[in-house]
Amino acid sequence: MSASPAPPAPPPKAPRRGAARRGPRTTVMALPALIWYTVFMIGPIGAIFVISVLDWPGMLARVGFAGLDNYRAVLGDQLFWDATRNSAVQLAVAVPTMVAAAFMLGYFLSTKPRGHRVLRVVVFTPALISASAKAMIFWGMFAPNGMLNKVLAGVGLGSLQHAWIADTGTAFGCVIAVDIWAGIGYTATLYAARLDALPDSVHEAAELDGAGHWRRMWRIAFPMVRDYVGVTVMLQFLWTLFTSAQNVLLLTQGGPGNSSTNLSFLVYQKAFVQSDLGYSQAAGVLLFCLGLAGMLLIRRAFRPAY
Repeated sequence: MSASPAPPAPPPKAPRRGAARRGPRTTVMALPALIWYTVFMIGPIGAIFVISVLDWPGMLARVGFAGLDNYRAVLGDQLFWDATRNSAVQLAVAVPTMVAAAFMLGYFLSTKPRGHRVLRVVVFTPALISASAKAMIFWGMFAPNGMLNKVLAGVGLGSLQHAWIADTGTAFGCVIAVDIWAGIGYTATLYAARLDALPDSVHEAAELDGAGHWRRMWRIAFPMVRDYVGVTVMLQFLWTLFTSAQNVLLLTQGGPGNSSTNLSFLVYQKAFVQSDLGYSQAAGVLLFCLGLAGMLLIRRAFRPAY
């Protein structure tokens, strides 16, 4: 018995007019954002790589080609490795401390304690204070006759009084303290907003099972917002790595000696104080690569397990 012929294939559907126009229209609408991103984001990043291979001893000086000499100078400079060590210590101390404290504070705010609206404003206040004002606050705290030493003397611990900012062993710790204080409140507000979006039924079920706040915070709430925590860790990592030069400049100016010089301040110092733009941008390229590698590692560490 012969096989019956296969039925003819249905004719292809004509694309809808809206679908045909969606692609070009979307491109046109995104064009201003693409132009802005290219000019103000990709352009400056490309300029960093270009300047890093130039011999440019100042803004008004004649520009020459240095090739890889700037990178050799950076990698052969002990100050660069000291700044790298300081940045590593800063990241290892500030970011985990800031994120853990901010998450606990954000969880507390999400439980809506009495006066939580006012408390959210108070917690967010450090993000509203300018960098110079923060530096003045902590300068008054860490000065030899500042608040910290007066408190120590008042509680009978005068032997612990110290010239905190003027000592090579504690100056950079003061800078790290400013980073942590400035970042906890802002990050806690973000965590509180994210935790508010979790369904109440999850916490109610955990409470019925006898789970306390500590267990609910780390065993239930944290895994549910793990991806968001990864985003905030990445942001705080980049913020600390790239923008902490302002605190170093305002508090210690890299001293005493070079004890509080980190990579972001080194880039600033070489460019604007010593007018060595080639060295500065070569260090900036290495700083950029370090930030990119750290961002990829953080993304991998906090990626979902499913």
